[in-house]
Amino acid sequence: MARFQDIIGQEQIKEHLQNALQTGKISHAYLINGEKASGKEFIAKVFAMALQCEKKGKEPCQECHSCKQALSGSHPDIIKVIHEKPGTISVDDIRLQINDDVEIKPYSGPYKVYLLEDAENMTVQAQNALLKTLEEPPAYAVIILMTSNISALLPTVLSRCVVLNMKPVPDSKIKKYLMEQLQVTDYKAEVCVAFARGNVGKAKALATSEEFEKVKAEALALLKYIQELDLAEIVTDIRKISEYKLDVNDYLDIMAIWYRDVLLFKATKDVNSLVFKEELQAIRNVAGRSSYEGIEKVISALDKAKSRLNANVNFELTMELLMLEIRENG
Repeated sequence: MARFQDIIGQEQIKEHLQNALQTGKISHAYLINGEKASGKEFIAKVFAMALQCEKKGKEPCQECHSCKQALSGSHPDIIKVIHEKPGTISVDDIRLQINDDVEIKPYSGPYKVYLLEDAENMTVQAQNALLKTLEEPPAYAVIILMTSNISALLPTVLSRCVVLNMKPVPDSKIKKYLMEQLQVTDYKAEVCVAFARGNVGKAKALATSEEFEKVKAEALALLKYIQELDLAEIVTDIRKISEYKLDVNDYLDIMAIWYRDVLLFKATKDVNSLVFKEELQAIRNVAGRSSYEGIEKVISALDKAKSRLNANVNFELTMELLMLEIRENG
């Protein structure tokens, strides 16, 4: 199923798009801006289906010929823009798949809908080529751009689009979804929600990832015994991290949440607010031996490590510096 009612959170975006469907005031270009895995592609898919649906309601009916084609990915007038080079959308990709194609009238639907994921990967030339279509689109054209980095797009492109910004989804809604739809246990749902920070896709990925459990276990083992390990052993553990498919930022998030638990327990002794409740004894030990200032330093060092890795600073060097900081203060 792909309906607006299946979208978790994002009430403002749903309302805007359903109003457009109801009034028939459809823009020629939309830009959905939000974190990776936050559900942009699903929203775009639902809207595209609704635009082409033969029942012309606020929800795609799922039953007409058009909806069935859209669900199977074979609708001739819902065009997913693909690109040859990973990480780059070239001027040729835009010219061939949008600019030239848009001149041909829809095959069966009332619209031709173009879905362009990772729009931030368009080169400047590609964006300028797209601008030509955005400035003078045929009446039946609807272009839906999706991006996780809006600042990479030209102001001239942005000014031609209706910009829809994704908002973090409340933890309670994500937890309910994980427990009801994915049958995740209460404790595991809480852990996934703490990591996801309002991103449903990330929570879902973590809840269904076998690797996440392994990475979590290794990260916590390292933190619990870091005072007893020598640097060579710590380096070996760090090398293991890079073997996992999971993003290293998730590994650092595990550490950050662990130290937030330590800080919270030190300040309040409240067990119920902890994410890693089953690690209470170890959290109590670390809270007992660490100062408030030391824990704050570790949390700050984790943020710094994230920034360094995002700026492509050497992975092993960054992690070694972080571990030394944790050993000294944690």
